[in-house]
Amino acid sequence: MITKADIEEAYRKIQSDIVLTPLVYSQKLSQLCGCQTLFKLENLQMTGSFKDRGALHKLLSLSSEERGKGVVAASAGNHAQAVAFHCQRLGIKAKIVMPHGTPLIKVVSTQNYGAQVILHGETVDDAYDRALELARSEGLILIHPFEDPWIIAGQGTIALEILEDDLAGGVEAVLCPIGGGGLISGVATYLKETNSKIVIIGVEAASAPSMKKSLEGGHPVRLESASSLADGIAVKRVGQLNYEIVKKYVDEVVTVEEDEIANAILLLLEIEKIVVEGAGAVPLAALLNRKVQLEGKKVLSIISGGNIDVNILDRIIMRGLSVEGRIAQFRVRLKDRPGALLFVLDIIKKYQVNILDIIHHRFQSAGPFGYVDVSITLETRGHSHIQEIRQALGEAGYPPCEPECKF
Repeated sequence: MITKADIEEAYRKIQSDIVLTPLVYSQKLSQLCGCQTLFKLENLQMTGSFKDRGALHKLLSLSSEERGKGVVAASAGNHAQAVAFHCQRLGIKAKIVMPHGTPLIKVVSTQNYGAQVILHGETVDDAYDRALELARSEGLILIHPFEDPWIIAGQGTIALEILEDDLAGGVEAVLCPIGGGGLISGVATYLKETNSKIVIIGVEAASAPSMKKSLEGGHPVRLESASSLADGIAVKRVGQLNYEIVKKYVDEVVTVEEDEIANAILLLLEIEKIVVEGAGAVPLAALLNRKVQLEGKKVLSIISGGNIDVNILDRIIMRGLSVEGRIAQFRVRLKDRPGALLFVLDIIKKYQVNILDIIHHRFQSAGPFGYVDVSITLETRGHSHIQEIRQALGEAGYPPCEPECKF
Protein backbone atom coordinates (compact mmCIF):
# COMPACT_ATOMS: atom_id res chain seq x y z
CA MET A 1 0.00 0.00 0.00
CA ILE A 2 1.18 3.52 -0.77
CA THR A 3 0.60 6.41 1.61
CA LYS A 4 -0.05 10.12 1.53
CA ALA A 5 3.64 10.66 2.27
CA ASP A 6 4.60 8.60 -0.81
CA ILE A 7 2.44 10.84 -2.98
CA GLU A 8 3.91 14.02 -1.51
CA GLU A 9 7.41 12.69 -2.19
CA ALA A 10 6.36 11.83 -5.75
CA TYR A 11 5.15 15.39 -6.28
CA ARG A 12 8.46 16.84 -5.14
CA LYS A 13 10.19 14.73 -7.78
CA ILE A 14 7.92 15.38 -10.76
CA GLN A 15 6.50 18.84 -10.03
CA SER A 16 8.95 20.75 -12.22
CA ASP A 17 8.33 18.53 -15.26
CA ILE A 18 4.54 18.29 -15.37
CA VAL A 19 1.77 20.80 -15.97
CA LEU A 20 -0.09 22.20 -12.97
CA THR A 21 -3.47 21.66 -14.63
CA PRO A 22 -6.32 24.06 -13.82
CA LEU A 23 -9.57 23.58 -11.95
CA VAL A 24 -12.65 25.11 -13.56
CA TYR A 25 -16.24 25.62 -12.44
CA SER A 26 -19.15 25.23 -14.87
CA GLN A 27 -22.32 27.14 -14.09
CA LYS A 28 -24.32 25.59 -16.92
CA LEU A 29 -23.32 22.01 -16.14
CA SER A 30 -23.93 22.66 -12.44
CA GLN A 31 -27.53 23.47 -13.35
CA LEU A 32 -27.85 20.33 -15.46
CA CYS A 33 -26.26 18.07 -12.83
CA GLY A 34 -27.99 19.56 -9.81
CA CYS A 35 -24.74 20.13 -7.92
CA GLN A 36 -21.74 22.47 -7.92
CA THR A 37 -19.71 20.99 -10.75
CA LEU A 38 -15.95 21.46 -11.03
CA PHE A 39 -13.39 19.81 -13.32
CA LYS A 40 -9.69 19.04 -12.99
CA LEU A 41 -8.37 19.34 -16.56
CA GLU A 42 -5.74 16.64 -17.00
CA ASN A 43 -6.46 16.76 -20.74
CA LEU A 44 -4.12 19.80 -20.69
CA GLN A 45 -1.18 17.71 -19.51
CA MET A 46 1.80 17.60 -21.90
CA THR A 47 0.81 14.39 -23.67
CA GLY A 48 -2.91 15.01 -23.22
CA SER A 49 -3.61 12.87 -20.15
CA PHE A 50 -2.79 12.24 -16.49
CA LYS A 51 -0.49 9.38 -17.52
CA ASP A 52 2.45 11.83 -17.62
CA ARG A 53 2.54 11.84 -13.82
CA GLY A 54 2.86 8.13 -13.14
CA ALA A 55 5.11 7.42 -16.11
CA LEU A 56 7.58 10.14 -15.12
CA HIS A 57 7.62 9.08 -11.47
CA LYS A 58 8.31 5.47 -12.41
CA LEU A 59 11.11 6.40 -14.82
CA LEU A 60 12.76 8.62 -12.21
CA SER A 61 12.80 5.66 -9.80
CA LEU A 62 15.01 3.60 -12.13
CA SER A 63 18.70 3.22 -11.36
CA SER A 64 21.36 4.21 -13.89
CA GLU A 65 21.83 0.55 -14.72
CA GLU A 66 18.10 0.04 -15.32
CA ARG A 67 17.89 3.17 -17.49
CA GLY A 68 20.74 1.81 -19.56
CA LYS A 69 18.82 -1.39 -20.28
CA GLY A 70 15.85 0.52 -21.74
CA VAL A 71 12.15 0.09 -21.03
CA VAL A 72 9.13 -1.56 -22.61
CA ALA A 73 5.44 -0.78 -22.17
CA ALA A 74 2.12 -1.89 -23.65
CA SER A 75 -0.62 0.59 -24.40
CA ALA A 76 -3.16 1.66 -26.98
CA GLY A 77 -2.59 5.35 -26.41
CA ASN A 78 -2.08 7.52 -23.35
CA HIS A 79 0.39 5.40 -21.38
CA ALA A 80 2.39 4.81 -24.56
CA GLN A 81 2.74 8.52 -25.30
CA ALA A 82 3.58 9.41 -21.70
CA VAL A 83 6.31 6.77 -21.43
CA ALA A 84 7.74 7.67 -24.85
CA PHE A 85 7.74 11.42 -24.13
CA HIS A 86 9.54 11.20 -20.79
CA CYS A 87 11.96 8.53 -22.01
CA GLN A 88 12.98 10.92 -24.77
CA ARG A 89 13.54 13.69 -22.19
CA LEU A 90 15.56 11.40 -19.91
CA GLY A 91 17.57 9.72 -22.66
CA ILE A 92 16.09 6.25 -22.12
CA LYS A 93 15.42 3.89 -25.02
CA ALA A 94 11.79 2.76 -25.17
CA LYS A 95 9.87 0.05 -26.95
CA ILE A 96 6.09 0.37 -26.96
CA VAL A 97 3.85 -2.53 -27.94
CA MET A 98 0.50 -1.41 -29.33
CA PRO A 99 -2.32 -3.62 -30.64
CA HIS A 100 -3.21 -3.71 -34.32
CA GLY A 101 -6.04 -1.27 -34.95
CA THR A 102 -4.60 1.43 -32.69
CA PRO A 103 -5.54 4.78 -34.33
CA LEU A 104 -2.72 5.92 -36.59
CA ILE A 105 -2.44 9.30 -34.87
CA LYS A 106 -1.57 7.57 -31.57
CA VAL A 107 1.01 5.35 -33.22
CA VAL A 108 2.64 8.30 -34.99
CA SER A 109 2.60 10.45 -31.85
CA THR A 110 4.36 7.71 -29.90
CA GLN A 111 6.96 7.31 -32.65
CA ASN A 112 7.49 11.07 -32.80
CA TYR A 113 8.48 10.97 -29.13
CA GLY A 114 11.34 8.68 -30.12
CA ALA A 115 9.98 5.27 -29.12
CA GLN A 116 10.11 2.13 -31.23
CA VAL A 117 6.52 1.02 -31.80
CA ILE A 118 5.74 -2.67 -32.22
CA LEU A 119 2.24 -3.60 -33.38
CA HIS A 120 1.09 -6.90 -31.92
CA GLY A 121 -2.24 -8.62 -31.22
CA GLU A 122 -5.79 -7.41 -31.32
CA THR A 123 -6.15 -6.11 -27.75
CA VAL A 124 -4.08 -4.32 -25.12
CA ASP A 125 -3.91 -7.62 -23.25
CA ASP A 126 -2.23 -9.21 -26.29
CA ALA A 127 0.18 -6.30 -26.48
CA TYR A 128 0.98 -6.63 -22.78
CA ASP A 129 1.80 -10.32 -23.17
CA ARG A 130 4.25 -9.40 -25.93
CA ALA A 131 5.77 -6.65 -23.77
CA LEU A 132 6.35 -9.21 -21.02
CA GLU A 133 8.15 -11.48 -23.49
CA LEU A 134 10.39 -8.59 -24.60
CA ALA A 135 11.15 -7.67 -20.98
CA ARG A 136 12.29 -11.22 -20.27
CA SER A 137 14.15 -11.91 -23.52
CA GLU A 138 15.88 -8.53 -23.88
CA GLY A 139 16.29 -7.54 -20.24
CA LEU A 140 14.07 -4.46 -20.62
CA ILE A 141 12.36 -2.79 -17.66
CA LEU A 142 8.59 -3.19 -17.88
CA ILE A 143 6.59 -0.01 -17.21
CA HIS A 144 3.15 -1.22 -16.19
CA PRO A 145 0.27 1.22 -16.84
CA PHE A 146 -1.38 0.82 -13.43
CA GLU A 147 -0.17 -2.15 -11.31
CA ASP A 148 2.87 -0.40 -9.81
CA PRO A 149 3.21 1.63 -6.57
CA TRP A 150 5.43 4.20 -8.32
CA ILE A 151 2.79 4.71 -11.00
CA ILE A 152 0.00 4.95 -8.43
CA ALA A 153 1.89 7.50 -6.33
CA GLY A 154 2.51 9.61 -9.43
CA GLN A 155 -1.15 9.62 -10.39
CA GLY A 156 -2.08 10.51 -6.82
CA THR A 157 -0.36 13.89 -7.19
CA ILE A 158 -3.54 15.06 -8.93
CA ALA A 159 -5.31 14.94 -5.55
CA LEU A 160 -2.55 16.98 -3.92
CA GLU A 161 -3.04 19.72 -6.52
CA ILE A 162 -6.80 19.59 -6.06
CA LEU A 163 -6.63 20.22 -2.31
CA GLU A 164 -4.11 23.03 -2.74
CA ASP A 165 -6.45 24.88 -5.12
CA ASP A 166 -8.67 27.49 -3.46
CA LEU A 167 -11.48 26.74 -5.92
CA ALA A 168 -11.75 23.20 -4.50
CA GLY A 169 -12.20 24.42 -0.93
CA GLY A 170 -15.03 22.54 0.74
CA VAL A 171 -15.25 19.89 -1.99
CA GLU A 172 -17.52 17.08 -0.79
CA ALA A 173 -17.12 14.45 -3.50
CA VAL A 174 -14.63 13.52 -6.22
CA LEU A 175 -15.55 11.44 -9.28
CA CYS A 176 -12.78 9.57 -11.05
CA PRO A 177 -12.66 7.25 -14.09
CA ILE A 178 -11.59 3.65 -13.50
CA GLY A 179 -9.75 1.49 -16.01
CA GLY A 180 -7.03 -0.61 -14.45
CA GLY A 181 -7.36 1.42 -11.25
CA GLY A 182 -4.06 3.30 -11.06
CA LEU A 183 -5.57 6.78 -11.15
CA ILE A 184 -8.31 6.28 -8.59
CA SER A 185 -5.97 4.35 -6.29
CA GLY A 186 -3.58 7.28 -6.01
CA VAL A 187 -6.30 9.93 -5.83
CA ALA A 188 -8.35 8.05 -3.22
CA THR A 189 -5.31 7.36 -1.05
CA TYR A 190 -4.32 11.03 -0.83
CA LEU A 191 -7.84 12.38 -0.39
CA LYS A 192 -8.96 9.88 2.25
CA GLU A 193 -5.74 10.17 4.25
CA THR A 194 -6.13 13.95 4.19
CA ASN A 195 -9.88 14.28 4.71
CA SER A 196 -11.82 11.05 5.17
CA LYS A 197 -15.14 12.88 4.77
CA ILE A 198 -14.59 13.42 1.04
CA VAL A 199 -16.67 10.90 -0.89
CA ILE A 200 -14.72 9.07 -3.62
CA ILE A 201 -16.73 7.63 -6.49
CA GLY A 202 -15.28 5.59 -9.33
CA VAL A 203 -16.94 5.51 -12.76
CA GLU A 204 -16.61 2.74 -15.34
CA ALA A 205 -18.11 2.07 -18.75
CA ALA A 206 -21.02 -0.37 -18.39
CA SER A 207 -19.45 -2.51 -21.12
CA ALA A 208 -16.18 -2.85 -19.16
CA PRO A 209 -17.06 -2.97 -15.43
CA SER A 210 -13.96 -4.81 -14.29
CA MET A 211 -13.61 -3.03 -10.93
CA LYS A 212 -17.31 -3.19 -10.10
CA LYS A 213 -17.40 -6.91 -10.86
CA SER A 214 -14.24 -7.46 -8.82
CA LEU A 215 -15.69 -5.71 -5.78
CA GLU A 216 -18.87 -7.74 -6.10
CA GLY A 217 -16.87 -10.96 -6.41
CA GLY A 218 -14.46 -10.21 -3.58
CA HIS A 219 -11.34 -10.47 -5.77
CA PRO A 220 -10.07 -9.17 -9.14
CA VAL A 221 -12.00 -10.89 -11.93
CA ARG A 222 -11.23 -11.03 -15.62
CA LEU A 223 -13.94 -9.98 -18.05
CA GLU A 224 -14.42 -11.98 -21.22
CA SER A 225 -14.49 -8.78 -23.25
CA ALA A 226 -14.06 -5.05 -22.69
CA SER A 227 -14.92 -2.66 -25.48
CA SER A 228 -16.15 0.91 -25.17
CA LEU A 229 -16.19 4.37 -26.65
CA ALA A 230 -14.15 5.10 -23.51
CA ASP A 231 -11.30 2.95 -24.79
CA GLY A 232 -8.87 4.32 -22.21
CA ILE A 233 -10.75 2.51 -19.42
CA ALA A 234 -11.81 -0.61 -21.35
CA VAL A 235 -9.69 -2.96 -19.22
CA LYS A 236 -10.52 -6.65 -18.76
CA ARG A 237 -8.83 -7.03 -15.38
CA VAL A 238 -7.86 -4.50 -12.71
CA GLY A 239 -4.62 -4.77 -10.79
CA GLN A 240 -4.49 -6.61 -7.45
CA LEU A 241 -2.89 -3.65 -5.65
CA ASN A 242 -5.38 -1.25 -7.23
CA TYR A 243 -8.25 -3.48 -6.18
CA GLU A 244 -7.07 -3.52 -2.56
CA ILE A 245 -6.78 0.29 -2.44
CA VAL A 246 -10.19 0.82 -4.06
CA LYS A 247 -11.78 -1.65 -1.62
CA LYS A 248 -10.25 0.30 1.26
CA TYR A 249 -10.84 3.89 0.20
CA VAL A 250 -13.44 4.22 -2.57
CA ASP A 251 -17.02 4.73 -1.41
CA GLU A 252 -18.86 3.64 -4.55
CA VAL A 253 -18.29 2.44 -8.12
CA VAL A 254 -20.95 3.15 -10.75
CA THR A 255 -21.24 2.54 -14.50
CA VAL A 256 -22.43 4.60 -17.45
CA GLU A 257 -23.76 3.59 -20.87
CA GLU A 258 -22.22 4.37 -24.25
CA ASP A 259 -24.90 6.91 -25.21
CA GLU A 260 -24.38 8.68 -21.88
CA ILE A 261 -20.64 8.91 -22.52
CA ALA A 262 -21.19 10.32 -26.01
CA ASN A 263 -23.59 12.94 -24.67
CA ALA A 264 -21.11 13.99 -21.98
CA ILE A 265 -18.36 14.43 -24.59
CA LEU A 266 -20.73 16.60 -26.63
CA LEU A 267 -21.76 18.80 -23.70
CA LEU A 268 -18.19 19.39 -22.53
CA LEU A 269 -17.23 20.40 -26.06
CA GLU A 270 -20.30 22.52 -26.69
CA ILE A 271 -20.74 24.21 -23.31
CA GLU A 272 -17.24 24.44 -21.86
CA LYS A 273 -15.15 24.12 -25.07
CA ILE A 274 -13.27 21.21 -23.43
CA VAL A 275 -12.07 18.45 -25.78
CA VAL A 276 -12.23 15.19 -23.86
CA GLU A 277 -11.86 11.51 -24.69
CA GLY A 278 -14.44 8.94 -23.65
CA ALA A 279 -12.65 7.93 -20.44
CA GLY A 280 -12.44 11.55 -19.34
CA ALA A 281 -16.17 12.09 -19.89
CA VAL A 282 -17.49 9.26 -17.70
CA PRO A 283 -17.61 11.27 -14.44
CA LEU A 284 -19.83 13.90 -16.05
CA ALA A 285 -21.96 11.15 -17.60
CA ALA A 286 -22.54 9.76 -14.11
CA LEU A 287 -23.58 13.16 -12.77
CA LEU A 288 -25.86 14.03 -15.69
CA ASN A 289 -27.68 10.73 -15.48
CA ARG A 290 -27.98 10.73 -11.68
CA LYS A 291 -25.96 7.55 -11.18
CA VAL A 292 -24.90 9.08 -7.86
CA GLN A 293 -26.88 11.00 -5.26
CA LEU A 294 -24.96 14.26 -4.91
CA GLU A 295 -27.65 16.92 -5.33
CA GLY A 296 -26.60 20.28 -3.93
CA LYS A 297 -23.08 19.15 -3.05
CA LYS A 298 -19.73 20.51 -4.26
CA VAL A 299 -18.45 17.88 -6.68
CA LEU A 300 -15.20 17.65 -8.62
CA SER A 301 -14.73 15.42 -11.66
CA ILE A 302 -11.33 14.45 -13.01
CA ILE A 303 -11.07 14.92 -16.77
CA SER A 304 -8.44 12.25 -17.24
CA GLY A 305 -7.52 12.94 -20.86
CA GLY A 306 -8.35 14.55 -24.17
CA ASN A 307 -6.70 12.26 -26.72
CA ILE A 308 -9.81 11.52 -28.75
CA ASP A 309 -9.50 10.17 -32.28
CA VAL A 310 -10.65 13.04 -34.52
CA ASN A 311 -11.70 10.51 -37.15
CA ILE A 312 -14.58 9.37 -34.92
CA LEU A 313 -15.35 12.68 -33.21
CA ASP A 314 -18.09 13.54 -35.72
CA ARG A 315 -19.84 10.22 -35.05
CA ILE A 316 -19.62 10.79 -31.31
CA ILE A 317 -21.12 14.25 -31.70
CA MET A 318 -23.97 12.85 -33.81
CA ARG A 319 -24.62 10.18 -31.20
CA GLY A 320 -24.63 12.77 -28.44
CA LEU A 321 -27.07 14.96 -30.37
CA SER A 322 -29.30 11.93 -30.89
CA VAL A 323 -29.34 11.19 -27.15
CA GLU A 324 -30.50 14.75 -26.48
CA GLY A 325 -33.17 14.59 -29.19
CA ARG A 326 -31.46 17.32 -31.20
CA ILE A 327 -31.12 15.17 -34.29
CA ALA A 328 -33.38 12.42 -35.58
CA GLN A 329 -33.73 10.28 -38.66
CA PHE A 330 -37.09 9.06 -39.97
CA ARG A 331 -37.42 6.30 -42.55
CA VAL A 332 -40.71 6.46 -44.43
CA ARG A 333 -42.16 4.43 -47.32
CA LEU A 334 -43.46 6.35 -50.32
CA LYS A 335 -45.10 5.47 -53.60
CA ASP A 336 -42.36 5.58 -56.21
CA ARG A 337 -43.79 8.37 -58.33
CA PRO A 338 -43.00 12.06 -58.97
CA GLY A 339 -44.00 14.43 -56.17
CA ALA A 340 -44.45 11.77 -53.48
CA LEU A 341 -41.61 13.13 -51.38
CA LEU A 342 -43.04 16.65 -51.57
CA PHE A 343 -46.10 15.61 -49.53
CA VAL A 344 -43.86 14.39 -46.71
CA LEU A 345 -41.71 17.52 -46.77
CA ASP A 346 -44.85 19.69 -46.57
CA ILE A 347 -45.74 17.94 -43.31
CA ILE A 348 -42.24 18.29 -41.90
CA LYS A 349 -41.87 21.99 -42.72
CA LYS A 350 -44.79 22.84 -40.44
CA TYR A 351 -42.62 21.87 -37.48
CA GLN A 352 -39.85 24.34 -38.38
CA VAL A 353 -36.99 21.88 -38.57
CA ASN A 354 -33.82 21.98 -40.59
CA ILE A 355 -33.41 19.07 -43.01
CA LEU A 356 -29.84 17.79 -42.83
CA ASP A 357 -29.99 14.89 -45.27
CA ILE A 358 -32.32 12.87 -47.53
CA ILE A 359 -31.46 9.41 -48.84
CA HIS A 360 -33.52 7.29 -51.27
CA HIS A 361 -33.01 3.57 -50.59
CA ARG A 362 -33.81 2.41 -54.10
CA PHE A 363 -31.56 -0.64 -54.01
CA GLN A 364 -32.01 -1.58 -50.36
CA SER A 365 -35.71 -1.10 -49.81
CA ALA A 366 -37.80 -3.79 -48.15
CA GLY A 367 -40.96 -2.27 -49.56
CA PRO A 368 -43.16 -3.89 -52.22
CA PHE A 369 -42.77 -3.10 -55.91
CA GLY A 370 -43.84 0.46 -56.66
CA TYR A 371 -42.69 1.82 -53.28
CA VAL A 372 -39.38 3.23 -52.06
CA ASP A 373 -37.97 3.86 -48.58
CA VAL A 374 -36.59 7.33 -47.84
CA SER A 375 -34.49 8.37 -44.82
CA ILE A 376 -34.83 11.99 -43.73
CA THR A 377 -32.42 13.37 -41.12
CA LEU A 378 -33.72 16.39 -39.20
CA GLU A 379 -32.34 18.88 -36.71
CA THR A 380 -34.90 18.80 -33.91
CA ARG A 381 -35.57 20.55 -30.59
CA GLY A 382 -35.93 17.57 -28.28
CA HIS A 383 -37.66 14.23 -27.85
CA SER A 384 -41.16 15.74 -27.57
CA HIS A 385 -40.58 17.58 -30.86
CA ILE A 386 -39.52 14.28 -32.49
CA GLN A 387 -42.67 12.59 -31.21
CA GLU A 388 -44.86 15.37 -32.67
CA ILE A 389 -43.28 14.89 -36.09
CA ARG A 390 -43.60 11.09 -35.89
CA GLN A 391 -47.26 11.39 -34.96
CA ALA A 392 -47.99 13.86 -37.76
CA LEU A 393 -46.36 11.60 -40.35
CA GLY A 394 -48.34 8.61 -39.09
CA GLU A 395 -51.65 10.47 -39.21
CA ALA A 396 -50.90 11.51 -42.80
CA GLY A 397 -50.32 7.91 -43.84
CA TYR A 398 -46.54 7.88 -43.59
CA PRO A 399 -45.71 5.98 -40.39
CA PRO A 400 -41.92 5.81 -39.90
CA CYS A 401 -40.73 2.28 -40.64
CA GLU A 402 -37.78 0.29 -39.36
CA PRO A 403 -34.90 0.45 -39.31
CA GLU A 404 -34.54 4.02 -38.11
CA CYS A 405 -31.03 5.35 -37.70
CA LYS A 406 -29.26 4.80 -34.39
CA PHE A 407 -26.39 7.29 -34.40
